[in-house]
Amino acid sequence: MHIGILTGGGDAPGLNAVIRGVVVRAVAGGHTVTGFLRGWKGALENNTVSLTRDSVRGIHTCGGTILFSSRTNPRKTENGFQRIIDNLKANKIDCLVAVGGEDTLGVAKILSEMGVMVVGVPKTIDNDLSSTDYTFGFDTAVNRVMEALDELRTTTMSHERIMVVEIMGRHAGWMAVHGGLAGGAHIILTPEREFDTDKVCDILKKRFQAGRRYAIVAVAEGAMDPQLARHVYHSSETDSFGHVQLGTGIGIGEVLKNEIEDRTGIETRHVVLGHLQRGGAPSAFDRVLGSRLGVKAVEVAESGETGRIVVLRGASIETASLAEAVGTLKTVPDDLYQLAELFFDRD
Repeated sequence: MHIGILTGGGDAPGLNAVIRGVVVRAVAGGHTVTGFLRGWKGALENNTVSLTRDSVRGIHTCGGTILFSSRTNPRKTENGFQRIIDNLKANKIDCLVAVGGEDTLGVAKILSEMGVMVVGVPKTIDNDLSSTDYTFGFDTAVNRVMEALDELRTTTMSHERIMVVEIMGRHAGWMAVHGGLAGGAHIILTPEREFDTDKVCDILKKRFQAGRRYAIVAVAEGAMDPQLARHVYHSSETDSFGHVQLGTGIGIGEVLKNEIEDRTGIETRHVVLGHLQRGGAPSAFDRVLGSRLGVKAVEVAESGETGRIVVLRGASIETASLAEAVGTLKTVPDDLYQLAELFFDRD
């Protein structure tokens, strides 16, 4: 069997572990592997590289992806899907392993419906893909958030100020909740619940009046107080999948910082963690999870199944349909946020 593999969308720690897992298991099964460079862009342009055990040796310890990535959308290219199919046939690819988030897997789903044998591997540091308990990259990113909060705590305490920390999470607040809990944030704000800045300020003022003269507010980039919406703006540019480029312009972290300082009179600073959350070496958990997912993807290919993704459920690596993975966004449930609320304004 000849297996193709590509990585699309934003990078996530653990991508190289998936690539290595696919290649090692494929070679062990007597198969060959070809990588398409820069996601769907490489599949459209037939830009490939041969992958062997030697070429993936030790890469699981490294962040990023040796196959590079892009946010290329075949829907925006004339005859894009047919060009991909033609290139897969030209390379005699029997099964394509597509590693990516909702957009990448959405393209994979269409190809599957057009008759291409496709296996998906869900990837996002936001952990917002359905069908899987956790996506690889999430654990590493959450640890980045926790470490940042740990380090910001000392300077925040020393200057008796408030620190607003903006965390990735466009539509789901998994990173803010997990990172905020682990890092001891005193308030956590997520996209799942609109917040009231006056109530946030009341909590902070009471904290300072009680003698606890510092505070950390963890806010997901997609969190919003409707009254502040007019102050938040991002670049008008969108990627090929139509997503607004968050992290440019004035984000909720900066706006909230200004509002808190104006309403409480307490010195307030803000930090946007940005791409620090997705860079660097993957955690042990993500190295192992990525490896397991890569191996399972080859096993699914060997079985002849198509239109499937490999997922983590409990302690097991299982499969689910591509349609299920891209059908519904997985958001933070109320009970988890309510748990986080128990620790608001607590040391």
